[in-house]
Amino acid sequence: MQFLALIYNDDSLLEALPEGEADTMMRNCFAHADQLRARGQLLDSQQLEAASAARTVRIRNGRTTVVDGPFAETKEILGGFNLIEADSLEQAVEIASRFPWASTGSVEVRAVRDLDAVRRQVGV
Repeated sequence: MQFLALIYNDDSLLEALPEGEADTMMRNCFAHADQLRARGQLLDSQQLEAASAARTVRIRNGRTTVVDGPFAETKEILGGFNLIEADSLEQAVEIASRFPWASTGSVEVRAVRDLDAVRRQVGV
């Protein structure tokens, strides 16, 4: 099964880290990712640019609006993702718990739906 580990960070917690600690966390994150890739458990991962550079698009009543920044008003902002291959949600959570970003935000783990099954369900 595939799971998406969404990495949310609280910039105020990252900024409060001792000098060089964020770089150390990133190096550890890369090492962890390399190990997972070697075992076939990390299929893809990407870091996102700052939320301040984002745009949110909404269409309501046929009208499109574009707003600067993310939609959610929260301290924790989506910073990246890891696509994980795991036998169960519990195993995916265990893998995600080793990423250091849970200490400066949170890691949301969600199962990825089989889009081929959804296509069949809706008759495509």
